Amino acid sequence: MHGSKVPLRTWLYAIYLISTNLKGISSMKLHRDLGISQKTAWHLLHKIREGFLVDPEQLTGPVEVDETFIGGRKRNKKNRAEIKGLEHLTPVVGIRDQITREIIALPVDDRTQVTLHGLINKFVEPGSTVYTDEHRAYQGLQGYRHETVNHSAGEYVNHWATTNGIESFWSMLKRGYQGTYHQMSVKHLHRYITEFAGRNNVRDLDTLDQMALLTLGMLGRRLRYRDITDGG
Repeated sequence: MHGSKVPLRTWLYAIYLISTNLKGISSMKLHRDLGISQKTAWHLLHKIREGFLVDPEQLTGPVEVDETFIGGRKRNKKNRAEIKGLEHLTPVVGIRDQITREIIALPVDDRTQVTLHGLINKFVEPGSTVYTDEHRAYQGLQGYRHETVNHSAGEYVNHWATTNGIESFWSMLKRGYQGTYHQMSVKHLHRYITEFAGRNNVRDLDTLDQMALLTLGMLGRRLRYRDITDGG
């Protein structure tokens, strides 16, 4: 906030709105609510999202691990059969601790075994129980107790194994994508995802505490307008 031409009261109102809107808030709505330009509102939102970027401790589990895709459908195709395809999709991996309900989520380049095993090794404490679906890339996971549910066979709970919690998070993220933002560019996708995960992780706190944590998370961070517009 230091050196910003935006008044402190406007900053605080923006932090309140981004903390309390479960499906996010668009820059168009923010600019109308705060009486600032859409360009300023867009920049403000990205700067506030930086407050959600924290280095998480390893989750102890049991954890649920799952992937989803963010992107748009093919448009303007004369042949209806061609519309069924998907394009511009970015894979996103989420890890949810069933005890604390904390979520770590981030976009990735692919869903290969190297990528998925690497993320589990980085964010989940060795020896923990890991629940996934039947995706082949999870096979051969070492150092964890690994259990699966077979979604292709209509199975969503296998004894204690389930990924329903992280899938509920995907539902919220996609409601925000479709109903609030309509588009999340690949360049800034990590900020949107971190916003939704961060808001989930503090949802049990009261509003003032949520705002305080988000404000503290912005401490020492700087995000200039040209930093998020250079390079497309």
